[in-house]
Amino acid sequence: MKVYYENDADLSLLEGKKIAVLGFGSQGHAHSLNLKDSGMNVCVGLKEGSSSWPKAEQAGLTVKKTSEAVAWADIIMVLIPDQVQKSVYESDIAPNLQAGNTLCFGHGFNIHYKQIEPPQDINVIMIAPKSPGHLVRRTFTEGAGVPCLIAVHQNADGKAKDIALAWAKGLGGTKAGVIETNFKDETETDLFGEQAVLCGGSAELIKAGFETLVEGGYPAELAYFECMHELKLIVDLYYEGGLTRMNYSVSDTAEYGGMTRGSKVIGKEAKENMKQILKDIQNGSFAKEFIDECNSGYPNMQALRKENSEHAIEKVGAKLREMMSWLFKKNKKEEVGV
Repeated sequence: MKVYYENDADLSLLEGKKIAVLGFGSQGHAHSLNLKDSGMNVCVGLKEGSSSWPKAEQAGLTVKKTSEAVAWADIIMVLIPDQVQKSVYESDIAPNLQAGNTLCFGHGFNIHYKQIEPPQDINVIMIAPKSPGHLVRRTFTEGAGVPCLIAVHQNADGKAKDIALAWAKGLGGTKAGVIETNFKDETETDLFGEQAVLCGGSAELIKAGFETLVEGGYPAELAYFECMHELKLIVDLYYEGGLTRMNYSVSDTAEYGGMTRGSKVIGKEAKENMKQILKDIQNGSFAKEFIDECNSGYPNMQALRKENSEHAIEKVGAKLREMMSWLFKKNKKEEVGV
């Protein structure tokens, strides 16, 4: 695996180019502002009437309607939600692409699952920071960056990889390290991580632990602290130094108890279920399920959101977090991309 750093990327490849970033959410605001601060000619493309339009203008960015931004630009970065990319591509992007353009993505979903099939006379690349957008922005303003993935799907002019590296450098990514991958591997590993570990697996583990303690007669407040609140402390240790640092940092009691009991919770059955989740991602059945869900108006997602919001851990957690004044200051800063 080769990792690219500052001297491997040439930011001048973006100089003199007209760059459109479609979307001004978590990633969109970070990409557009970082590239603007790196000296690039950037505009933001949004649908008319978007609530993000005044936010982008207040941040000092030029804003155009999506179709106008694409027609104006040489390089277009698509940072709108996966589920709307296909319709926006068909209505606003495809009719305004020109031969020689570079079309960029922050995630490979729509290209990998062939929801979007660009013409052969343009570059198609991916630049994916491995971090939420507020950290992409914050680390850049601090003179650093976050690791990024890049990939090339189409190399029409022979410069696609170099443009991807230049973009990553404009974000600050080459200060941390940039790894080359492909659209397939990025998409499938990203979806699996979200479903099996980061979002799905961790949430179910937290809820099951909380429920077990409460059903065992313990106060919900203690169950919340043990199963939700303190998880951040452990995750931070994983982040800093992996499993070894976590086990080194906790007590011997915690280390021994965790190593001897953890596999009773996440054992062979859980791994077999993970393999099925991965299979569904690889064969496209999850993508089809998600697209069908979106097209039908999100009935299952809305029901699951309601179920989660009404879980007892959310109710007790909301009360306990009122004690943590620092959280409100932190969340407010991240909302405005500080």
